[in-house]
Amino acid sequence: MSIVTLLPFIVLIGAMFLMTRSAKKKQQAAAQMRNEMQPGTGVRTIGGMYATVKEIGDETVLLEVAPGVHAVYAKNAIGAVLEDSEYNRIVHGDDPESDTDTVVPDDASSLTDAAEAEVAETTEDAVPKADLTKKSDAAEAATEGQKDGKTDGETDAK
Repeated sequence: MSIVTLLPFIVLIGAMFLMTRSAKKKQQAAAQMRNEMQPGTGVRTIGGMYATVKEIGDETVLLEVAPGVHAVYAKNAIGAVLEDSEYNRIVHGDDPESDTDTVVPDDASSLTDAAEAEVAETTEDAVPKADLTKKSDAAEAATEGQKDGKTDGETDAK
């Protein structure tokens, strides 16, 4: 066989070698990240759940998903070990860079009342109100003449 016919196979084997090598590096980095977990560390699972590590076993990890709520996960299910500042920012909404304290009301009634008042002010000026009162006698007489399906000036003559 000539080199020209073997060249595609050589390229294919080389590409497979590079892909498996990069995959192994990613697996090693993930394993090292999981080995660096300690109790109290914030983590994100591969399913997207945020939790705090409570205990670490050989193949499992005990996570506190809410105060007093614990769940056992496989170590391989940990997608990322987070820094404390990032975990607190995501889970608790803490923003260390923000100096202002944003006050969020318990209910939205204070927000909707103000919005409704603002809409009412703008619509009163822009749109005239419809007259929903009873028609005058003259208007009633004009509409009664049209009840037979004819307009003014039409006769029955054909």
